[in-house]
Amino acid sequence: MDKKFDKKYVLLEEMYKDPYFPKRLVDKVKEAILKVIKYLEKGEHSLKDVQEKFDEMTNYINDLQDEFEENGSELETGARESIWETIDYVVKYFNIDIDGEEALRERDW
Repeated sequence: MDKKFDKKYVLLEEMYKDPYFPKRLVDKVKEAILKVIKYLEKGEHSLKDVQEKFDEMTNYINDLQDEFEENGSELETGARESIWETIDYVVKYFNIDIDGEEALRERDW
């Protein structure tokens, strides 16, 4: 049975509230997370496959670091916490047996 994500939940809420983070770059992070959510909405997947999707997402976010820096920002503590809170919510919402930290294991920010 497919499960749709909670439309009331605001992804990356703290990053969007903080003017330090360029909105268009936060949008890119959000889009990467939404790709994983769309994948999860399609039904049951192995933990290995789900972790691979999180790894792809995290590596994409890693690649955005230079763009953040070029725009006077960086993926620092506030960003890390906002991304982690969002991912932690996603894994719990879909009852995935992966810790939020493990889901982001590829991060280098």
